[in-house]
Order: sequence, then structure tokens, then C-alpha cells
Amino acid sequence: MTHRLIAIGDIHGCRTALETLLEAINPASSDTIVTLGDYVDRGPDSKGVIDTLIDLGNRTQLVGIIGNHEEMMFEVLQRGGSHHAWLRYGGLETLESYGFNGDLNFLPPDHQSFFDSLGDYYSVEDFFFTHAAYDPEVPLPEQEIEMLRWHSLTDGIPPQHQDGQTAVVGHTANREGEIVDSGHLICLDTYCYGGGWLTAMEMNSRQVWQANQKGQLRQ
Repeated sequence: MTHRLIAIGDIHGCRTALETLLEAINPASSDTIVTLGDYVDRGPDSKGVIDTLIDLGNRTQLVGIIGNHEEMMFEVLQRGGSHHAWLRYGGLETLESYGFNGDLNFLPPDHQSFFDSLGDYYSVEDFFFTHAAYDPEVPLPEQEIEMLRWHSLTDGIPPQHQDGQTAVVGHTANREGEIVDSGHLICLDTYCYGGGWLTAMEMNSRQVWQANQKGQLRQ
């Protein structure tokens, strides 16, 4: 079977859409699936999303990128930061999905291991993957976290990176449910939690799958 390189955009607690998408993709053990971050918050089942991704990682080559929502969560859970921003941007839904009872040490060990495994970027073949964006003039290992996790494409799409690879990102939700493709940058955040679609793309063939929270595939 041909090796596939598949990226999945921001999931945001949308387990139904994720499972529908994965059923359509039918991942093989030889495939590499890159998830672009923001697994938690806003949608109804962040815990279920992580359960699904852990299972996926046992069946295929899973590469997880960390998003700004994971950063916000661990600022509260591990570094004693203020919870106000996290709860404002979807943290309450995450806590509810885990059955939060006041104890901040609520993550199961396998979930903690999943979060610990996440990277800031992934580079392979003609592509590199980050959550949000990048500085075009800075080597990937030297990128600022602010650019990788927080930069919105509404503030400008950066020029092509100096390495010449195509960037694949999420973070900036297109509320029309459409992929943004500028040629050197592809954004796969298509607003699943807000009634849009969860999007996956096979990078070499550009085959696209989209699913929503009703369990429907986009035709």
C-alpha cells in the first residue's frame, strides 16, 4: 500500500467529526497522520478526542503538534496560571468532558503522555507543519513560540519559508468551511466546532476529506 502523508486540522473536542473522518480515511499502519493542534476546548468531547487519537497512534504513525489551546490548558494545570483566559476560550467544555471535580490533576496517565509527546513543528519531504504560522526568515528549530502557536493569518499570511517547503497550518478558522491555499501555505482549520467541517488532506495527492459534528461527510 502506498504511504500517505495526511494532515488533520483543529479538532476542538469534536469527537464525532474526528471518528467520521477517520472512518473515511481508513488509516493504514504505513500512513503518517499529522494533527495540527487544538485538540481540546470549545467542542463537547475533548476527552473523547484524546482517547481516539491515542487509539489512532496505536494503529498508524501519528505525529501531534501542540496548539495554543493546549498551551493555555497547561499554563493552568501545570504552571499555576490564571484560569480566566482558558475558561473564556473553551476550557469549561474541556473540564466538563473530563468530569472535573475540583482536582486539577485530572488527566489520565495516557492522556498526559499524549500531551507530552506533542511537538512544536514537523518537517518531512516537501512540507512542514505548525499549529499557527512561522517566521519565513528563521530556521524551524529557532522559531518563536508566539509565531508557531498564536499568529493569526488574518494579520497576514507570511511569505514562503526560506527552506522552500509548503507550510501546513491550522489555528485561523475559516468560517466558510473552506481550505485556505495560498500556494506556499495551506490552512486546514475549517471551523468544525462552530458548525463547519473537520478537514484532512493527503499532502501529495491533495485528496481532501471533511466531516462535521452530525457525522456527515462533505460530498
